Amino acid sequence: MNPLTEKPPRQKLHLHYLDGLRGIAALYVVAVHIEPSLGEKLPTFWLLFQNTLRYGAFSVVVFIVLSGYVLMLPVTRSQSGFVSGGLLEYFKRRWRRILPPYYATLLACLLLAFAIFLLEKFTTFQWDEVAGKGPFSPDFSLIDVLSHLFLVHNFARSTSMTINPPMWSVATEWQLYFLFPLLLLPIWRRFGLLSVVIAGFSLGILPFYILHDFSMATSSWFIGLFTLGMAAAEIGFSQKLQLIALKKSLPWGIMAITLTIVAFITEWKRLGLPIWIGQSFFGASAACLFIYCTQFVISGKKLPHVLGIFEHPWVITLGAFSYSLYLTHGPVITMLRYFLYSLNMTPFMFATTSYLMGIAVSLLIAYWFYLIFERPFMSNFNRRK
Repeated sequence: MNPLTEKPPRQKLHLHYLDGLRGIAALYVVAVHIEPSLGEKLPTFWLLFQNTLRYGAFSVVVFIVLSGYVLMLPVTRSQSGFVSGGLLEYFKRRWRRILPPYYATLLACLLLAFAIFLLEKFTTFQWDEVAGKGPFSPDFSLIDVLSHLFLVHNFARSTSMTINPPMWSVATEWQLYFLFPLLLLPIWRRFGLLSVVIAGFSLGILPFYILHDFSMATSSWFIGLFTLGMAAAEIGFSQKLQLIALKKSLPWGIMAITLTIVAFITEWKRLGLPIWIGQSFFGASAACLFIYCTQFVISGKKLPHVLGIFEHPWVITLGAFSYSLYLTHGPVITMLRYFLYSLNMTPFMFATTSYLMGIAVSLLIAYWFYLIFERPFMSNFNRRK
């Protein structure tokens, strides 16, 4: 045995807290995208509540770091340095996991837009931009459709936020799936962990200053955040004695809290800092949190009470269909808003109903969507069949 390594663990680990964290992040995104205003000033309570919903981008940061972590786990634990089953099998797994629900959602959005077009053409109905204010729009072009079909709509601001705006990050993540085995893993195998993180941030941040519009549309700095997830998996599961010593010596929980505070401070718009700084700090916080929580799982201990919510059965179930929730909530809450707008409610009742019904209906439809368009394509489901 190499003196710089130790025997790898053979037991199969179930990191349920990752599902719970993913579910909570997706639910927060739904709340962020609900538009509770009728164009009038909301009551103070709702204004204060809305101030807590300003950080939807941090949820996307969690998704990106988590993707790097999950994809790196089998590579680290196998000690092979390569994706399991080879590149072709890897891309097949990614295709099954991402694309069927994505294209089903895109088709549903196009059909909904077509139905609205028919109503406008053959009836007196006209789409009301105030009533239909939300993360879905029936007004888009052929270029928008084609760019979404090929998952390149995040390459330009003019296409990234059309049709179903939350889907911009799916394109970004899909592109990261290609960078992982074709670029990031080779750098990691050849030069090590620190080098791949430096390379990831260099590739992600340079476009911010050279091709600003392209970088803002693609969130190119997510490449660096993705490598933070890779680093968390390597530190958490590597059998190299140097990384084992690093894992045991640093206060990962305290670091996660500290970096979260720094992330919120640097995100404060009055400071005028570039957007990638706050999100990078939050990504580093998420990576530290993963290392911290995984130490409890490996040792067979329960997470601290504050973090125990991530392992609650309901939250884990929410995490199971969080991707479907993320994909479908845009048109759902937009159409629900359109319906509620016609009821002539008071601003307080409209805001209250928007949040309660918006979240409930989004969850219900997302779970139905998950059963039909997502779960049958998942690897575990296929193996059980």
